[in-house]
Amino acid sequence: MTVNLEVADGVGTLRLDRPPMNALDIAMQDRLRELADEVAGRDDVRAVVLYGGEKVFAAGADIKEMQRMDHAAMVARSGGLQDAFTAVARIPKPVVAAVTGYALGGGCELALCTDIRIAGERAKFGQPEILLGLIPGAGGTQRLPRLVGPAKAKDIIFTGRHVPADEALMIGLADRVVPDDEVYAQAHAWAAGLAAGPAMALRAAKESVDQGLEAGIETGLTVERNWFSGLFATEDRETGMRSFVEEGPGKARFR
Repeated sequence: MTVNLEVADGVGTLRLDRPPMNALDIAMQDRLRELADEVAGRDDVRAVVLYGGEKVFAAGADIKEMQRMDHAAMVARSGGLQDAFTAVARIPKPVVAAVTGYALGGGCELALCTDIRIAGERAKFGQPEILLGLIPGAGGTQRLPRLVGPAKAKDIIFTGRHVPADEALMIGLADRVVPDDEVYAQAHAWAAGLAAGPAMALRAAKESVDQGLEAGIETGLTVERNWFSGLFATEDRETGMRSFVEEGPGKARFR
């Protein structure tokens, strides 16, 4: 398999496994979509870690495979490429990228699909497609400016340069930088902490934020209002409020 799924403590780890650089070929993209759909529907997976291994997250698309594709072939495939990454972005559970080494091109775009990015000290992000006479095609031109702002995104996309971990942290491309050998452990700990939380409320929070950013504040406020009132019909809300009244804040145990 080019992507594997392991589940422990309510956390599903999607492990990219295509040595040496986890180049994202078509088979890998299709497998990512398949597993994203699977973890979205599994009750025993309450949070997700996306991980490429100790040395590299993903160094980009499989250029040799892409070189063989003409215009017609890419027109036919480009929707599937975006759909695979969008499936990851729309997992209705907290998702964290554990980034070691290179996260370039499609690898950077894949990290952008997660809710937060925990990076190793030697991690490097980038969108080098311009150096191939291309632009990012898996969401980079849309998700990157929403994350770091249009000017910084254009600098990264126009130049194709590598963004080191310290700069990524400064501009918001990375949310935490840790020693390389602690990346996965810290990402898993973040996910496990949320896996013990109120699953429906976490889904509501994620969808409200994401849909508001995509469609605008008026739509976002409607989504928020509908989720807020809808959560009053859930067991999570009953558990949380009962615990608050009987035990005080922050002591609820959800499952």
